Amino acid sequence: MSMWRQGDIMIAATEQLPSRAQKQAHLILARGEVTGHSHRVADKETATLFSLADQLFLQVIAAEATIIHEEHGPITLPQGIYRIWQQREYTPKQIRRVID
Repeated sequence: MSMWRQGDIMIAATEQLPSRAQKQAHLILARGEVTGHSHRVADKETATLFSLADQLFLQVIAAEATIIHEEHGPITLPQGIYRIWQQREYTPKQIRRVID
């Protein structure tokens, strides 16, 4: 399985898009709470974002799509389907999302 990390988000190749996943009108994978920057697809013609409950899936429909963020290097994903999630960290009091 191929995986990528960009700051606090993880991207993993997956074999199929869940049948109940809903198409989103945007291409923002995660918003930064501290800086206001976002992890997003650079060119809207290259991919489609879907959600199912608290999960995100990205379908790259062009030969490739580039994920960008102002504080991290770009990631180029080849055509395919990807699961997207924010990293979490453990503390003795709780498991919480990593804040970028």
